[in-house]
Amino acid sequence: MTPPEAPVTGPKGRCTGSAPAVSVCLPASATRIEILRQRADFLRAASALRQGTPGFLLQARKRREDEGPADLIRIGFTCSKKLGNAVARNRAKRRLREVARLVLPEAGQAGWDYVLVGRPEATATRDFAALLADMKRALNDIHSGRAQQARPRGEPAKGKRRGKG
Repeated sequence: MTPPEAPVTGPKGRCTGSAPAVSVCLPASATRIEILRQRADFLRAASALRQGTPGFLLQARKRREDEGPADLIRIGFTCSKKLGNAVARNRAKRRLREVARLVLPEAGQAGWDYVLVGRPEATATRDFAALLADMKRALNDIHSGRAQQARPRGEPAKGKRRGKG
């Protein structure tokens, strides 16, 4: 039972006629950010531009006009089992999501897809300020033309595992 001196509240738990405590409206100039969920989108980003940083790998591609709204930034996150168990992978993904949330609205460009790929021993343990700096630098390199093109599909990877021989 409500005491008579209690304020009258509406269905949302606040006084009737009062504004919410936090505004959830975005400015008209803000670009929207969506999460990539389809495998095909990840594959298209993997075959476009890439920029490595000590904390993660950034893959990016400019979408065609027929692939969706031009005022939209899409972002995806990948952390493989090389990063460790589920706890380690989830921690790395949480950090990558927060970096993207803080940096993409100011440094990302609308009409682009970005994929952040976690690195073993680095993404979950790297200093967060360094991850933010990595993201800003990687986006700057992608958009200024200093990023690398992805390897063609048939080309072997460089490194330890080139096959039996």
